[in-house]
Amino acid sequence: TSITSAKILVNGVHLHYQQTGGGSHAVLLLPGMLGSGQTDFGPQLKSMNKQRFTIVAWDPRGYGQSIPPSRDFPPDFFERDAKDAVDLMQALKFKKFSLLGWSDGGITALIAAAKYPTLIHKLVVWGANASVTQEDVRIYNGIRDVSKWSEKVRKPLEEMYGHKYFAKTCEAWVDGISRFAEKSDGNICQQLLPDIKCPTFIIHGEKDHLVPQAHAEYIHKHIKGSR
Repeated sequence: TSITSAKILVNGVHLHYQQTGGGSHAVLLLPGMLGSGQTDFGPQLKSMNKQRFTIVAWDPRGYGQSIPPSRDFPPDFFERDAKDAVDLMQALKFKKFSLLGWSDGGITALIAAAKYPTLIHKLVVWGANASVTQEDVRIYNGIRDVSKWSEKVRKPLEEMYGHKYFAKTCEAWVDGISRFAEKSDGNICQQLLPDIKCPTFIIHGEKDHLVPQAHAEYIHKHIKGSR
């Protein structure tokens, strides 16, 4: 039941991950914007069934303990994260695995499941979106200034990153994700959803202030057989 913490070289970056459990079903946990395996999945690492599952939680490049490099947001940052995530699991010698993605990690998981269908067993996403609307951009700009965040949400991230890196990276994220809205359809990965063939479960919080529920409904409608 112990949790190991280590780094492994993937695509030129030392990616940090935590691993626990010895079950035959491997699962990768993908954190959200600015998150890490520990901040976003502490309870799951501790409490998920260790007999059934082998659980891996990763820190995407520039997040958590996967620094350096500093986090940046080129136009393909979700695709880059998806490739890093899959290559990490392959470097850890998992032939097939499931994905549990939260928020930005959900978007990354959608892309990974579409692009690497032979590797992905099952998919769970929550708080994810496949496009960015002008309304979404307005919401994102509302969280640009981290000093206005609630202490509960702000404190663990501030402790992990220091105020300066946290504030700067949040602003860069808002700019990076808002760029998708400049496309006519605001597309992040809409065209990939029909390529997802694994069993898919979509969860959404009724009170999610950052991602309107219509996004979850869109994803459900365009992934065949999803629930």
